[in-house]
Amino acid sequence: MAEITMPKLSDTMEDGVVVRWLKGIGEAVSRGEVVAEIETDKATMEMESQEDGVLSEIYVEEGQRVSVGEPMAAIDAGGQPSQSTVRAPEVASPEIAVGTSGRATPSERVKASPRARKAAREMNLDLAGVTGSGPSGRILYRDVVAAGGSSASSDQPSAAVSQPAPLSSMRQLIAERMVESKTRIPHFYLQIEIDAEPLLEFQGQVNSALEEWGGSKLSVNDLVLKATAMALTRVPQLNASFTGEGILRHGHVNLEFAVSLKEGLLTPVIRNAESKNLRQISREAGDLIERARTQRLNPDEYRGGTFTVSNLGARGIDSFQAIIDPPQAAILGVGAIVKKPVVDKDDRIRPGHRLNLTLSCDHRVVDGAVAAEFLGQMRRLLQQPALLLL
Repeated sequence: MAEITMPKLSDTMEDGVVVRWLKGIGEAVSRGEVVAEIETDKATMEMESQEDGVLSEIYVEEGQRVSVGEPMAAIDAGGQPSQSTVRAPEVASPEIAVGTSGRATPSERVKASPRARKAAREMNLDLAGVTGSGPSGRILYRDVVAAGGSSASSDQPSAAVSQPAPLSSMRQLIAERMVESKTRIPHFYLQIEIDAEPLLEFQGQVNSALEEWGGSKLSVNDLVLKATAMALTRVPQLNASFTGEGILRHGHVNLEFAVSLKEGLLTPVIRNAESKNLRQISREAGDLIERARTQRLNPDEYRGGTFTVSNLGARGIDSFQAIIDPPQAAILGVGAIVKKPVVDKDDRIRPGHRLNLTLSCDHRVVDGAVAAEFLGQMRRLLQQPALLLL
C-alpha cells in the first residue's frame, strides 16, 4: 500500500487545497497519471501519481487544505479496479452534510462550494438555512456572506456588521512575503523621468514592419524588459541577493515580471534573459502572461527570479514604489507614458511624452550610486532604443 502525499509544488508552498479529485476509489491509476488538481500559493496545479495500482482510499475531501507531506490518499499496488467507483464530490457542485450542530448527517445534505463551506465554518453558520444562488440551488460564497450579514443584522439591528473574506493561498502568501519584505529589508527608492518619444517612435517603426511580415507586435513592456536585462549585465550589482553568508551575485538574469490576476499577483520568469534578443523576450513574455492568467504555469516558470519588473502603466499609474520580492535586491516600478509640456534643448516649451521609472533597492546589497548607475543605463537604452537590437 502506497500513500499519496501533498507534494511541494513551489519553493514557497507550505500547504495546498484539493480543488478536485480526477480519480475515484476503485479506479486504476498509472504512474505519471494526473489524479487531482491542487491549488497552491501560486496557481492551480495538476498532481500526478508516483505509483501504479488502484486508488483504494481518499482521506481528503475537495476544498480541504493539507500541509506539504501529509497523506491524501492510498494506492493499492496489487489491487484490481472495481466495477463501481466512489468519487469525492465534484468541486463544481460539492455536497456536504449539514446539521444544526455543524456535523454531517446522512439525511440532511445541501450543495455548497468549498469556499462557501469554509466561510460557513468560520462564521459558525448553519448552511441548511442558506438559500443558494448557484446552479441547482448550490450555495456560493456570496450566499454565505449575505446570510451571515443578515443574521448578524437581525440580532443587532443598530450595528453595521461585516465578515472578513477568507484568504486564498495566493493572497495569504503575498501578505506574508510583503510583511517580511517591508519589515526586514531596508528599502530606498530612486526615480527618473525619461524622454519616451524615441521609444514610441521605435516601437511604431518596428511594429509596422512586424505587421507587414506577420509577426507579433512589441509592447512597451517588452522593450522595458529587454532594456532591464541589458542594464543588469552592465550593472550586475543589482542582480544579487542578501544571504546570511554574504551577498550572492547571480550568474544569469532570471527576469521576473508581475502579472495581475483576480487572486493577486503572479511573477513568471524569463530565464537567462541577458542572452535573449528582443523578439525572443517578447514571445516568451506573451506566452507566460497567457498561461499565468489561465493558471497553466509550471512551478519552474514562476520561481528563481533574480530581479523583478512591475509595470502599472497600462492601468494609468504615473509612478509608484514597488515592494522588493525577497530574496531579490531590487524591483523596478514602471509607470504610464504621459503626454505633458516639456522644455526642449532650445528652451522652448512643446508637447512631449515622459515615462517614470522607480527603483526600489535593498540597502544591504546596493548603495545609491550603484542604483543611480543602473537607472542611467535604463535611460540610455530607452532613449536610444536601437541599442536594444544589439
